[in-house]
Amino acid sequence: MGYDLLQIIGNEAVLHSYMDTSSLWLLLLLVVVSIAVLAKGADWLIEGAVDLAIRTGLPKIVIGATIISLGTTLPEAFVSVMAAFMGNPGLALGNGVGSIIADTGLIFGLSCILASMPVNRYILNRTGWIQIGAALLLVLISVVALATRTPGSPPMLERWVGFFFLALLVGYLYITYRWSTQKNNETDQLENNGEVAVRGLGLSWLMLIGGLILVIIGARLLVPGASEIAERIGVPDDVIAASMVAFGTSLPELITAITAIRKGHPEITVGNVVGADVLNCLFVIGAAAAAVPLAIPHNFYSLHFPVMLLILLSFRVFISTNKSGYFSKWQGVWLLSIYVGYLVIQYT
Repeated sequence: MGYDLLQIIGNEAVLHSYMDTSSLWLLLLLVVVSIAVLAKGADWLIEGAVDLAIRTGLPKIVIGATIISLGTTLPEAFVSVMAAFMGNPGLALGNGVGSIIADTGLIFGLSCILASMPVNRYILNRTGWIQIGAALLLVLISVVALATRTPGSPPMLERWVGFFFLALLVGYLYITYRWSTQKNNETDQLENNGEVAVRGLGLSWLMLIGGLILVIIGARLLVPGASEIAERIGVPDDVIAASMVAFGTSLPELITAITAIRKGHPEITVGNVVGADVLNCLFVIGAAAAAVPLAIPHNFYSLHFPVMLLILLSFRVFISTNKSGYFSKWQGVWLLSIYVGYLVIQYT
């Protein structure tokens, strides 16, 4: 039974075969159960992260930018590497770039509209520059690949680029930890003031890791289940692809963000979005390119890269010019509008 569940979750062919042969009522039950698993996993994840932050002295925004974002981007990394091995570089590259756009536009934009999102300048003035720097580096390498390609062949992200990005990922995780533990980090003294952890360190880690696993499993089963239901009731394939599939790639981050806001810890959402953007570039795309050289489809130069840079530059400007200490609702509306426009362009 346990092995069968692992096969359904981990093997794309087995998963879709299971969905195809299941009754509509079973699929509806699966969707309901997946939503419940997602919600409970997100609760455990946030509670474990908050307790871990209090017990270790690390700011919540750092926990969000490292441990949580690393966990929530694991599904994208797995899908991208498998897509690269199966000869679909557009999916592998699009998964990383599309997730950056969704994380910053959909998730952070919606979060700014729903709640007051804090601007932690100490962290964001450091990790925020890495966020946009990694994206700019990806685009620069891609432009050079386009300019130097052999006539008649597509531009490529070679394997050395993948290994280079993975090396930068290790450096990012290390330097983020170093920043967070510097004595002049006022976040350590202020952020967790008055909060007392009620769980042991081991239990906090168990809740965080267990919550991540439940979130990943819930998202993995919910999206194809909902897509199969939509297909059976007559929703066109292109609408499913432009909505559910695109939405599903960032579902773990979205559920985590909503839960963090609901529990009164918006700084975890800020850290998770920034960290997930860095990891989608360095980890997701890096791992895929290290596995197999990635051909870069031409629509990345005309659509995906420009939208990614627009949304990240907007986020960077908001950090630099914000004087109130919180992101404004209109800034969230702007980021969300870019994401919606991006979806509309893809659909049309």
